[in-house]
Amino acid sequence: MGTLWLGRVRTMVNENDVQEAIYVENGLIKEVGKEIVLKNKYKYNIDQVINMHSDTIFPGFVDSHLHILANGLKLSRLDLSGVTSSEEMIQLLAERVNETKPNQWVLGDAWNENNFPDRKIFHRRELDTIAPHHPMALTRVCQHAILANSLALAEAGIDQDTPDPPGGIIVRDENGMPTGLLLDQAKFLLTEVIPPLTDEELDQICQTSIDYLLSVGCVGGHSEDLNSYGGFTRTLNTYQRILNQTDRRFRLNLLVHHEVVDDMHHAGWTSESKIGDIEFGAMKIFSDGAYGGRTALLRHPYNDAPETSGVCIHEPEELKQLVRKARDYHMAVAIHAIGDLSLQYAVDAIEAYPPPKGKRDRLIHGQLVPVDLRHRIKKLPVTIDIQPQFVTSDFPWVIERLGESRMPDAYAWRTLISEGIVCAGGSDAPIELADPILGIYAAVSRKKADDSHQGYIPDQKLSAYQAVQLYTYGSAHAIDKEEKTGKIAPGFQADFTILNQDLLSIDQEEILNTKVTSTVVDNHIVYQRKSV
Repeated sequence: MGTLWLGRVRTMVNENDVQEAIYVENGLIKEVGKEIVLKNKYKYNIDQVINMHSDTIFPGFVDSHLHILANGLKLSRLDLSGVTSSEEMIQLLAERVNETKPNQWVLGDAWNENNFPDRKIFHRRELDTIAPHHPMALTRVCQHAILANSLALAEAGIDQDTPDPPGGIIVRDENGMPTGLLLDQAKFLLTEVIPPLTDEELDQICQTSIDYLLSVGCVGGHSEDLNSYGGFTRTLNTYQRILNQTDRRFRLNLLVHHEVVDDMHHAGWTSESKIGDIEFGAMKIFSDGAYGGRTALLRHPYNDAPETSGVCIHEPEELKQLVRKARDYHMAVAIHAIGDLSLQYAVDAIEAYPPPKGKRDRLIHGQLVPVDLRHRIKKLPVTIDIQPQFVTSDFPWVIERLGESRMPDAYAWRTLISEGIVCAGGSDAPIELADPILGIYAAVSRKKADDSHQGYIPDQKLSAYQAVQLYTYGSAHAIDKEEKTGKIAPGFQADFTILNQDLLSIDQEEILNTKVTSTVVDNHIVYQRKSV
């Protein structure tokens, strides 16, 4: 027996294909077409008709790159992402300190000095004034930097004699004393001493995050957090409790950090393993940092800090050996590479050790892709994971970082797609909000909603169809499932994102007014918007 779905069906088979009905059996789409035809053809098999009326049914949106548990933490911790001045940040921190018992940690997320008129980065002594009796750790929006007060640094044993760890920087003043700012690998010196979450707390943030993702129309996500929260087994157990032991349905693809890939295989899992709605994906490798802290690795120095070209987390030969290790495990790789030199090293490594037959690598972020690297990438079995919202968060300050001469190759999504490079759409949550509607708007407009200009580098705008493809076909392509999901077509999974407006036929500014009415996974409604 089967289900007949009725509504305005955007199959995403091509830009203009609109149908009226979908017939589903056993979680798979059997046929798509006109309502009267499918009703007559399957009248003895249909046991449920779900009429979405004027709503538009899209293939289920998938966030191709995020950190689900960190996103849950952001939703439950002090969120500093909306702070627009150092004075406002001081006030919020002071309020949180007053609510917290002495000696307990005060944790905050997503501060961004580029949103402040004075672009102030707090010194540990200023944080000491706010929190003299509480260790304080504040993670920057990029997740590649963290601020700490003196109590927190003392807990981590960080002082003037502590050496910079490989791939990280302890920022120091003119006297060699730590300022409290820790970049990239140095931040782990601090995070390792923050009291771990209990199993109950982990379950809560996981549940909160997945429920949020379902509410914004995500039927699944590709998450990287198996090297956090107590390690591989503890983190995997959390996901199993929330997804496989409750009635939640969410297609979870777990990237496996290279530091725990041995743990995964010792536990008996492989990249082909599937545990209910949970599957394992590529081996994750961080190759560099981010533009915010000037730790993304560039071929030429930063325009606004010519003394540095960024941070190389793994030297080229070491990176190649990590890729080789993945191949020994018959795994694809997912390499974080924001700067052009970092991307070059990643491409070198993939060319030296190509993925196994039938698997596809991914290059995460691709925020600076010069023409020579585009030519090489086109020849490789890879997907580039992009985050459209980075355009609205990083401009205009990123122009100062990179300089005008590099901008034609920066955040050049349209160029990548027009040259035949498949891109997938993600949020990198908690860095950005894990809401595909916001990502689609950013890809189409390349501006914030209240900006009056025509968009940053407007010739790189995507069409609405291309933007939706990022979260459908693109996300499927990244995990070698473009023949199973990402379209509404016979044989594909019955995963749908149902909206109150058709993103492909409305005005650009109307995109942000679009609401998710239902989210469907495996032919089951897992989220339904309450009527107002």
